[in-house]
Amino acid sequence: MAKGSQLEGYCMDLLSELAKKLGFRFKVQLVKDSSYGRQDESGNWNGMIGEVEADLAMAPLTLTATREKAVAMSKPYMQTGISILLRKDISKSAGFFDFLRPFSAETWVGILVAYLGTALCIFLSARLSPCEWSQPRGEENNFSPINSLWFAAGALTLQGAGPRPKALSVRIVCCSWWLFAVVLLACYFSNLSSSEASDSSQVTVKGFEDLANQDRMEYGCLAGSSTLAFFKNSNNPAYRRIYEHMERTNSLVSSMDEGVRQAREGNFAFIGESVSLDLAVARHCDLVRAHEVIGMRGYSIVAPLGSPMIKNLSVAILQLSEAGELSYLRSKWWASSCTVDSAKSPALQPHSLKGIFLVLALGLGLGIVLAVLELTSWSRSTAGNQRKSCCTVLSEELSQRLKTTNTNTSQEPSDKEGA
Repeated sequence: MAKGSQLEGYCMDLLSELAKKLGFRFKVQLVKDSSYGRQDESGNWNGMIGEVEADLAMAPLTLTATREKAVAMSKPYMQTGISILLRKDISKSAGFFDFLRPFSAETWVGILVAYLGTALCIFLSARLSPCEWSQPRGEENNFSPINSLWFAAGALTLQGAGPRPKALSVRIVCCSWWLFAVVLLACYFSNLSSSEASDSSQVTVKGFEDLANQDRMEYGCLAGSSTLAFFKNSNNPAYRRIYEHMERTNSLVSSMDEGVRQAREGNFAFIGESVSLDLAVARHCDLVRAHEVIGMRGYSIVAPLGSPMIKNLSVAILQLSEAGELSYLRSKWWASSCTVDSAKSPALQPHSLKGIFLVLALGLGLGIVLAVLELTSWSRSTAGNQRKSCCTVLSEELSQRLKTTNTNTSQEPSDKEGA
């Protein structure tokens, strides 16, 4: 990469490390035709392979049998393969749990807590309110724990399952939950439909089989590259179809930059060497590389046939690899500054729904307070008839109503009138 009048990058750093180890000085010049090197029909080479006047050729040059015959090549300093570069919005595949995407994980947890809390408030307010349960000693409460959970689930799905509440306190709790459910479902379906709309017209590409079996998206690779030769010489039917399609549609690109540019514009998959594609992904956050990598090979340094430097270069490359220097250079130049995927429709976070959560909490609290007030008022009127203190009657009623099981058998009143 150009930096003012100087060059920088992985290859420049590697060349500097090799120069230190082997004790040589170097002068860098760019290849005249900006090509890596391919052989024409007459057997002549262009690009870096053809410029035999240079002592070394330093680039992501793939080690191939054809090039090995024309020049001397060192041990590989980096392993690579062939993969696919895509724009993010056309590379996403549908998952089994994509229906959960409209809400974040924190929001789903909040909804679950709200559901359980509402069911508990329905259960408590129905037990505390005398208007809902007037005779706890001889009458079964309609809102048992299971019925309360079922009622809340039915309201959440707009089915209206369960008994109808009679007490004002229970109705306030239920109305708060109904309002919460309506707003929640509206937000869910709105976010889900927008996500589906953005994905519905896109092509799912996870590998080369998917690429070969579709015809809605164009794809190509670098003209005259070892990648093109791989598909041309392959016996795999899918790879042959890919090569024939690229030749028929003339979708080959003249440079790596052009391939990246077309991939960013959309509806184009750029086939190239995975290491170069990873670098493009690190620089452009709207791109992604497919997971499948085929045709593993290595990058090597090139010298003229018979060059005495090749042996020393290979040894130095192995030493740098064993010392971890090559891994360090890889992490240095392939570091990505991209944040979490922003091209996808963002999931709703809990703070986006804090208003409706607050309304639900206020409704539940108001319902419980009203239920306690109803029971207190009822206990006060009953205390006068029974000639007991209000606190005593209230304590007895709370003890009776908050039992975990109901008695279905009728019991005789304890305060029978004397004969």
